[in-house]
Amino acid sequence: MVKKITSGSTFEKDIAYSRAVVDGNYVFVSGTTGFDYETMTLPESVEEQTVLCFKNIEEALKKAGSSLDHVMRVHYILPNRDDFPACWPIIRENLGVAQPAATMFVAGLMDPNMKIEIEVTAKLQ
Repeated sequence: MVKKITSGSTFEKDIAYSRAVVDGNYVFVSGTTGFDYETMTLPESVEEQTVLCFKNIEEALKKAGSSLDHVMRVHYILPNRDDFPACWPIIRENLGVAQPAATMFVAGLMDPNMKIEIEVTAKLQ
């Protein structure tokens, strides 16, 4: 049985997607940016955006019945490859237990102020 998770973001309705989808034993979390939904702002630094990416992902995983410790695969998407090393300490802090299979892509994002987008697949607990 498929379960769809929403964060309440207007983007989900406008673009017709779910923040996450649970199918079987897995949670597929959509590409998630560092947008702060509480203040409706996007911080300037890649570090602050990375922290918020993981916060947003963690909330979706909790709603689905999982956690960051159960992430199996992660994709990082950054417009500027030189920003990636600044993210590593935050990545270690959030995925150090899971140590998922990972890939980093360099690509443009929806908003030129977005500096990172993270997509994960996790197992249910």
